[in-house]
Amino acid sequence: MPEAKRERRSKAWADHGRFFRGWLRNPRSVGALFPSSSSLAKLLVTGIRPGAKVIELGAGTGTVTQAILDAGVSRGDLLLLEKDKSFAKLLVRRFPGVDVVNADAGALDRYASRLDGPADFIISGLPLVLFSAEEKNKLLEHVFATLGDKGRLHQFTYVGRCPVPREQLAALGARAALIGVALFNVPPAFVYRLRRASVLERARPSLLRTSLRLLGRKSRRPG
Repeated sequence: MPEAKRERRSKAWADHGRFFRGWLRNPRSVGALFPSSSSLAKLLVTGIRPGAKVIELGAGTGTVTQAILDAGVSRGDLLLLEKDKSFAKLLVRRFPGVDVVNADAGALDRYASRLDGPADFIISGLPLVLFSAEEKNKLLEHVFATLGDKGRLHQFTYVGRCPVPREQLAALGARAALIGVALFNVPPAFVYRLRRASVLERARPSLLRTSLRLLGRKSRRPG
């Protein structure tokens, strides 16, 4: 086996071990037994281009971080928030020049200013399905306050629906769309893009309700 291939395989097994130990320490925070696959990482960085400012929440062992850098993002334009202390130390070693903060994603509003300007993308590896509605709401408020006007949150989940319910998205003035499915990830993962709704999109439900009320009134008028 070539030396480079042996090193990659050894690194992958070491990362699996780190992830499993991280899950044992805090299963609610880590939320997975295995690191993200390269196919999942590629989906998560969809649309990211050189010059983009990116924040990664729950960077783990750095598979997605590497994909972000491979997409052309400058190390000075990337901020990583990782709650697990051992993962944070590993990220500092693996990605010199990248700003790594050993902190919970809930502290996003405290550290976002370390980027020079609003974020274009926030990439989340957090297990949102395990968050309460209140926790999701608080995090998403911080996320949309941190993103620029056209900013995007990319979130993956192992369930076949967006981890943020439609009613909660509507209350936040946001929309979600499926980017794709990483079938060969273990387990298969769904990647969603969350963004602020436009003024027109926010107006559509009320316009529809108004139109239905008018139609109802017309139908009740005597002929």
